[in-house]
Amino acid sequence: MTAPTDLIWQSKKPATANWQQQLKTLIREPAQLFALLGLQAEDMPAHLAACQDFSLRVPMAFVDKMQPGDWNDPLLLQVLPQGAELLAQPGFIADPLQEQSNNPHPGLIHKYHGRVLLVVSGGCAINCRYCFRRHFPYEDNNPSRKEWQTALDYIAADSSITEVILSGGDPLVASDKQLAELVENIAAIPHVHTLRVHSRLPLVIPERISDEFVTLLTSSRLQTVFVIHCNHANELDSRVQQAMAKLKAAGVTLLNQSVLLAQVNDNSAALQALNEKLFAMGVLPYYLHVLDKVQGAAHFDVAESHAIDLIESLRAKLPGYLVPKLVRELPQQASKTPIPAH
Repeated sequence: MTAPTDLIWQSKKPATANWQQQLKTLIREPAQLFALLGLQAEDMPAHLAACQDFSLRVPMAFVDKMQPGDWNDPLLLQVLPQGAELLAQPGFIADPLQEQSNNPHPGLIHKYHGRVLLVVSGGCAINCRYCFRRHFPYEDNNPSRKEWQTALDYIAADSSITEVILSGGDPLVASDKQLAELVENIAAIPHVHTLRVHSRLPLVIPERISDEFVTLLTSSRLQTVFVIHCNHANELDSRVQQAMAKLKAAGVTLLNQSVLLAQVNDNSAALQALNEKLFAMGVLPYYLHVLDKVQGAAHFDVAESHAIDLIESLRAKLPGYLVPKLVRELPQQASKTPIPAH
């Protein structure tokens, strides 16, 4: 089945709209996604059932980077609801990182020494099917203004906290006004010197990196680090490059973290292409995570031995600064846990 020409033409329009409009026009129904990509849905009930557990959300700008007619497109596989998500697998649980036990106030997670994470927004522009927070209770972590002040007071009272991480969901779903106020309040805490932002939006809605956003992000005294989450070189197009160029020109440190995903990037050629393309855009590879064992994502799992082989292959082909650290995140550990070579 091929998608009608006028439907394909219309699909391009949201990609050039402002970021707020793109958020309002997300693809939310499997049938719509399949029609846009010219795919015949042979197992629609399974796709719909998986959406009941974890909804489909994907911006048109990300769909535009997928290969029509290809069920194995590496970008499609990251967002495609599948019946395999509904199968219980030993060791795969709802809260694999035990974040709820490190959630002292609404919107605040404090797992590691010296840094805290603020859940700025429970919303995302894209629902990645392997997301380790796909079962996170965002409804309990949607702070009111008073509760935000409680979280900021918590940071202010602990002089060991020198870095604040804005995360989610995706923090860039919040408005510029909300983010500017939050950055200003964080910068007012003397012992905090680094602001880190983790976001997928520069890849899925690059227009979110507007001049106004870059200004609010970089106008304080804080040193700013921006960590994008890119898993495959096909995610990196000219619009992403423009977004990265804006951040880099403003003096922001740019890093990338990836997740190793079966059938998406679990081969050395894909990882090499990703890291080289990131570097061409001014972004350094930072972490390559093995999969967090979250319920519903077992079909993405890659054996640790294969992950080690892949990193060793990259070391043989790339300079050290283009080889990310292979890590696993474990509950109650003081940091990410490096996975050693054979």
